[in-house]
Amino acid sequence: WRSSEGSGSGGSPRVSLEARGVVISYGPTRAVDGVDLTARPGEVTALLGGNGAGKSTLLRVLTGERRADQGSVLMDGDPLRRDDPAWRARVSLISHQTGLYRNLTVAENLAFFARLRGLPGRSAVIDRLSESFGVASLHGRSAASLSRGQRQRVALVRALLHEPDVLLMDEPFTGLDPSGVSGVTRVLEHGPERGRIVVLVTHDIPRGLALSQRTVVLQAGRKVLDAASSGCAVDEVTRLVGAAA
Repeated sequence: WRSSEGSGSGGSPRVSLEARGVVISYGPTRAVDGVDLTARPGEVTALLGGNGAGKSTLLRVLTGERRADQGSVLMDGDPLRRDDPAWRARVSLISHQTGLYRNLTVAENLAFFARLRGLPGRSAVIDRLSESFGVASLHGRSAASLSRGQRQRVALVRALLHEPDVLLMDEPFTGLDPSGVSGVTRVLEHGPERGRIVVLVTHDIPRGLALSQRTVVLQAGRKVLDAASSGCAVDEVTRLVGAAA
């Protein structure tokens, strides 16, 4: 996978993650219907839509977890191979499914996932992220004993351990306490500074617009808006999101 840093001709940023004509069907229903999406380095793309609009499904196509029935996903112009370890090493998905092992302590979970990612000697990174998300004091507790918000904060640390180039976030604010919300907000605000690609799925339209550089709205599986967030009015985006409800 070629580096996402740098520029293409004319100084414009190179495309790093792109969906072209993606179609996903569940029986007779098209959950995603011919969607194009481009996510660029140094940008947060807010992916908005009502329930059943196809947001989470599209996100899983971008991770490689779900194969598109039609269309393709490209990385810097190259087709995404779902079994490509180089892609897996550079992408991370944050969702309301924390993926933690309930019988392990927080410290054991984080150490395990660091080893799983092939990251020996990452204790300093674990400590830094744990402090940042307010979970350092939870290291000795089992994941099963944590509240929903605490587990979500630990999952955020887990997802960021390998410093991914591409961060896909599916409703990351769900169940978070103010400390966790603050942590996610910092990740979104600093992602562009690092040249990271971030795609954010959220029902919080004002927050999504405020934290993103680009906004894409899906409606019944189809893209109905793709524009700079700075030019999007909250009322208009809210109308589009609710139009198919």
